[in-house]
Amino acid sequence: MAEGQGRTGKEFQELENDLLTRAGRGDRAAFKALYERFQRPLFGFLMRMVRDQAMANELLNDVMLDVWRSAGNFEGRSSAGTWIFGIAHNKAISLLRRRREDQMPEDAADTIADDAATPDTTAEQADLGRVMQRLLDRLTPEHRAVLQLTYYQDMSVQEIASALDCPVNTVKTRMFYGRQRMRELLAAAGIQGVSA
Repeated sequence: MAEGQGRTGKEFQELENDLLTRAGRGDRAAFKALYERFQRPLFGFLMRMVRDQAMANELLNDVMLDVWRSAGNFEGRSSAGTWIFGIAHNKAISLLRRRREDQMPEDAADTIADDAATPDTTAEQADLGRVMQRLLDRLTPEHRAVLQLTYYQDMSVQEIASALDCPVNTVKTRMFYGRQRMRELLAAAGIQGVSA
């Protein structure tokens, strides 16, 4: 049977947890397999968080270096994926905060132009996925992270709470307000019939 064929979600989690545990004992082959499993989804998550390919690549390398260094500390209280995405989220938020502090004076928010797409612009964009990503990029990093982990990584509320190291109710609140803001952005962009 080919790897992954016929496996359940629980079996995938057990395999990933085993790879992380083995990597924690210094097993380079297990770490390589773990890296290969998480490289693409982590890059996508980080890219959506920081919106810069070079930064996303750099963060991916930093995350996986941290995973290698601290895999021995993994206690299995969450899945390996949740643990790894938690590291990625924390690194992305730290980078965004540093970037915001470095680049934006306190009164600069008042001068930012609203670049919401007009209905004509939206009609010209055939790829709804790109439009949705552009709108998702306008959310706060906290709301964006929750929605990305929900819709792109198919994580449960409990897994997201564990990954983001916050209470379940905080995740639910962020999801509520993130979805509400997406509905507003979709309406402002003239997009009908898409639920957030």
